[in-house]
Amino acid sequence: MKKLTRFEIARLISARALQLALGAPLLIKAEEKTTMLDLAKREFEEKVIPLTVLREYPNGKVEKVEVF
Repeated sequence: MKKLTRFEIARLISARALQLALGAPLLIKAEEKTTMLDLAKREFEEKVIPLTVLREYPNGKVEKVEVF
């Protein structure tokens, strides 16, 4: 597996938090009064976040990186 950059990780977590805020189903057990950002971080840490990263290089190559 390719290593994700800190910017990609931040983008994944923020995108998932937005999805959760808009009503997407949770993939983990939720605790009471937890923010969407905390839930998204937990999903990322538990490797269940359902997103993919597309890396575009200057030479025009596009690489698809599965998160987990």
